[in-house]
Amino acid sequence: MGFKKFAAAVMSAVLFLTATGCTAEAKNNKAREEMEDVFGSYMDKVLAGKDASKFVDAKKEAEYDITPEQTDILRCVLKHAEYEIDESEAVAKDKEGTVTVKLKYADAEEFAESYFDDELEDLLDDLANSSKSFYVKKKIKVDLVETGDGWLVTKKSDAKLKKELQSIVENIYLESYYSIDTKPVGNTRVGISLPTKDLRRWASDGERMRSGLEELGYEVDLQYADNSVDTQYYQITEMIESGCSVLIIASIDPSSLENAANEAKEKGVRVIAYDRLITNTDAVDYFVTFDNYMAGVMQASYIVNMLQIDDSPEDKVFNVEFTCGDPSDNNALFYYSGAYDVLAPYITSGKVRPLSGQYEFRYAATDSWSTDQAQTRAEAIIDFYYSEGETLDAWLCSNDSTALGVTNALEAKYTGPYPVVTGQDCDIANVKNIINGKQSMSVFKDTRVLADRAVTMADQILKNKTVEYNDSVTYHNGVKTLDSYLCEPVFVDAFNYRTFLIDSGYYTEDMLF
Repeated sequence: MGFKKFAAAVMSAVLFLTATGCTAEAKNNKAREEMEDVFGSYMDKVLAGKDASKFVDAKKEAEYDITPEQTDILRCVLKHAEYEIDESEAVAKDKEGTVTVKLKYADAEEFAESYFDDELEDLLDDLANSSKSFYVKKKIKVDLVETGDGWLVTKKSDAKLKKELQSIVENIYLESYYSIDTKPVGNTRVGISLPTKDLRRWASDGERMRSGLEELGYEVDLQYADNSVDTQYYQITEMIESGCSVLIIASIDPSSLENAANEAKEKGVRVIAYDRLITNTDAVDYFVTFDNYMAGVMQASYIVNMLQIDDSPEDKVFNVEFTCGDPSDNNALFYYSGAYDVLAPYITSGKVRPLSGQYEFRYAATDSWSTDQAQTRAEAIIDFYYSEGETLDAWLCSNDSTALGVTNALEAKYTGPYPVVTGQDCDIANVKNIINGKQSMSVFKDTRVLADRAVTMADQILKNKTVEYNDSVTYHNGVKTLDSYLCEPVFVDAFNYRTFLIDSGYYTEDMLF
């Protein structure tokens, strides 16, 4: 078959797609223009004598060689097939050359019968028999079979042709429009680096991610760094050297892993920052965390609502103290910012008054989220500002470990009406305090959701699928703004803890009573 006829066959396939799949002029033009570019480039190479095909005599044993240019043509046609019918999914499976195409729409049957049964068969036949591309003695036979999972396009021919057709379709994974539901590409080893196993949160996160990845067929290297920056760096470099293709890292110190992340990038290892940023490097690919600004908003809004500040007498002033998180943890500033943005108008107007004057982050921060440090500071504030009958209305604590220190201080030092106390993480000790009236609320970030999202991201990376994210503006690590997936938190108090924590299976009743 000559080039003109081959070109006509290819272009007819694309014109068919643009005519039947979508009527939008912009989409049609995009399909035509890209097809013309791809095919024009192929023709230029052939005419210049640069075609990589193997030429054989029709009388001799046939050789089979699908060139990159031919692959680009078929990929482009199939891409625009997907493009024109919106969110269909092409899936390649290794079943002795069987190619599976899934179409997720009600009109899949009509589209498949009209396109794959005729146009694709003609296109593949043309590719197989074009004397200027590559030559085969046998024609490609395409049969369309309806199955429960989609449409099976099978090619009845010799094994080598089947393998080549399979190779074409597997190459489609390079296009972002497609997801190839096959074995992961390349190495299947995933490294998980977490700060410590001593906190229930990190221990359960690690085991959930390990279990999820192993169920998907991946080998997992899970390590805890005992809150040592040097240990975490060493463990990560070992993971890189051991052949991990993806790293999921919850940093102990966000600024301490720049070199480790850069080493990963140099080796082609993808990095997912887990709930804590890794700063000052462009080697982080994705970030998965909760909407931490919203967590702070929830805490401050809870105080405003519980104290009924907006409905209070005009001359009523509320005393609210602040205990913030670790200044080296980027999330701590997001929590504070969300809370402060809610309370700032009340502070400015004088409606809310921190008697200590320590409401700026730099004064209220707590190194390492330390319970002991939070307690020592809270006791000093109570002794100095609330020991002579002054009322403490609320204490905004950024997380549960600092809240535990504050409630310990309140029990030891404060004799007035018990204040509203916020927290975050729903640690067991703090939930018990909520049940017993010693803490008012805790922002619940179900880390099972976070762990599952990290597993999904790693799986999408390893299968060359499009990685899902829902935020690309919030988190900047000093070098780049990260594509992030922000999971949604909720708040837990004495009225709803059973629903969120016990009924959901996060805790058993025996753990809280």
